[in-house]
Amino acid sequence: MAEEDGAILRLEGVRKSYGSRVVTEVLHGIDMSVNAGEFVALVGPSGSGKSTLLNLMGLLDRPSGGRIFLDGTDTSTLDDAGQTRFRGHKIGFVFQFHHLLPAFTSLENVMMPLLVQRGRPDDEMRQRARMLLVRVGLEDKIFARASDLSGGQQQRVAVARALAMQPPLVLADEPTGNLDSNSADQVFDLLREFNREYRGAFVIVTHDHRMASRCDRIVEIVDGLIRKVDTGS
Repeated sequence: MAEEDGAILRLEGVRKSYGSRVVTEVLHGIDMSVNAGEFVALVGPSGSGKSTLLNLMGLLDRPSGGRIFLDGTDTSTLDDAGQTRFRGHKIGFVFQFHHLLPAFTSLENVMMPLLVQRGRPDDEMRQRARMLLVRVGLEDKIFARASDLSGGQQQRVAVARALAMQPPLVLADEPTGNLDSNSADQVFDLLREFNREYRGAFVIVTHDHRMASRCDRIVEIVDGLIRKVDTGS
């Protein structure tokens, strides 16, 4: 469950360093929270720490200091296996490079998070994946292999896959970075639509200030610190 203040995600003094003999600190104590139903953009120059921060939010890496709370759980209390299970239930990911399995169909790719959870396919799983593909406008591509889809279509499959578990948090790293402007608008609109419908918290890293301006809040990261927070649209 979300915390009493409505925060699905809360970071307290989060730091991240790399190296042992020569230590490089990338994040210098990040305090941040994201509420249920909120759509947040992370912006900043290359090398500012945006992707590092997103990886920490997504439990793909552990912070060097500080704590990350997700849906009321202090994730530092989880071992690696526990974090993997928790991540699978609580977080959906959309990446710039969609990471679909090219020889699998759209339906099979969307089913993948459910298959990992349950171990084998069932009718409810297929029905949910089919419904999501219809919602993203790919009802005629359900049985097409991912390798036969356009870039925009592949990214829509990736959006459907991220939502298969109906996670309380969806993280997107440059989700429209490789798309033309029309496809980018379609993918962004889909993310926004699901955000409003399911009241999940969304955090996207983007260099596209036009996209960022359409978010609820813009968080600017510079040199591993939050420099500015603006209200978007």
